[in-house]
Amino acid sequence: MAEVMVHRRGDRRLRWLLTSSAASNLGDGIGKVAFPLLAVTLTRDPLLIAGLSATQFLPWLLFALPAGALLDRIDRRRAMIIANSARAVVVGAMAALVAADGVTIWVVYVAALLLGTAETVADSAANVLIPALVDRDSLDSANSKLQACEIVGQTFLGGPIGSAAFALFATFPFLLNSAGFAIAAAVLLGLAGSYRGRPDDGVSESAPAGFRAELAEGFRWLKRNPLMLRLVVVAGLTSLVSELAQAQLVLYAIEYLGLSEAAFGLFAFIGGIGGLLGAGFAPRLVKAAGRRTVLIGGFACCGAAFTGMGLTSSPVAGAALFGLFAAAVVAVNIVLGTARHTLVPGALLGRILGVWRTVVWGAIPAGALLGGVLTHVLGSPARTFLTSGLLLFGVAAFAFFSLRAGSLDDKSATAAQVLHQDQ
Repeated sequence: MAEVMVHRRGDRRLRWLLTSSAASNLGDGIGKVAFPLLAVTLTRDPLLIAGLSATQFLPWLLFALPAGALLDRIDRRRAMIIANSARAVVVGAMAALVAADGVTIWVVYVAALLLGTAETVADSAANVLIPALVDRDSLDSANSKLQACEIVGQTFLGGPIGSAAFALFATFPFLLNSAGFAIAAAVLLGLAGSYRGRPDDGVSESAPAGFRAELAEGFRWLKRNPLMLRLVVVAGLTSLVSELAQAQLVLYAIEYLGLSEAAFGLFAFIGGIGGLLGAGFAPRLVKAAGRRTVLIGGFACCGAAFTGMGLTSSPVAGAALFGLFAAAVVAVNIVLGTARHTLVPGALLGRILGVWRTVVWGAIPAGALLGGVLTHVLGSPARTFLTSGLLLFGVAAFAFFSLRAGSLDDKSATAAQVLHQDQ
């Protein structure tokens, strides 16, 4: 009976987090459409438009590590509330400026930078909260639900709502965006408990003074744990190699497959459907086959999908294969997320996640640039997809030989054991 009560309490706590995450991801999805649309009304300079995308991405490279260290020294729930509240204020101020016709492209840049900085805290906090809210056997399911919230909020709802709201009047999507972040912050007030990391096995009892010392402690822990280090490398390689092709997706669909701009929207929508299916089936696959098998199989499916896209000229087959890639990569992300939660002590989870995201997000622009060079050299985006697919098979082989059987299903440690929760 006691175990049932603990499980129900964990389900209740997870629902608070998922509701907050759904609201913030909806706000993110609206903002990712509204900000570029607003920028286009202010300037048609392609460099300034492209620079806005880079500005939204930049905080993850600059602040993922400091955000991780911050989350290891303060209450993660409180950090998430403050970050989402800050995002609500920034976007609310943008709405006021748009309504007053007082916005410039540089104001948009500053707002994007502030929002991205707060996002590094809010999104990282949501991730490191999971082990404190559910028991070990529910980690795969919880990570799957968090992924589903992101896909639905940003892919299926946020984009269409943002563009429709902007078409009505330019202030509207920013008001909705601000409301989404405010709701995300308010919902977490219902999440009872304290969620602060504390020292445990593998972490020094005396906390280092200052961010630099705390970051160094995280790097030392990672250096002493070859399994987690290999997973960081695998995640970084996957990000780099898959981005070779993903950055060329528009060219592949429109120039190679001959789709219209409207049909490309449907193409991307099928990818979202695939992602949702991956999120739904991944926990069941893990129970049936184990995390290592799902991880390696996911890499192989990603490779098969991109290889097939490089070989086919059929829009239907290309879309179906892109859906397969989306399903596989979401399953991979769920397994990797659960591995972090299982293997990393709770007191270090923020810092290790900061290292992880710096590597993974840092690989994205490098992969995008290399993908552009490949398409230029090879003469076709399809050949870039083929190259990316073959390299993803190489990542699958690397994971097969570097991760021993059962290593990701080791039950000797869990991050949830080193988080303090007030009942």
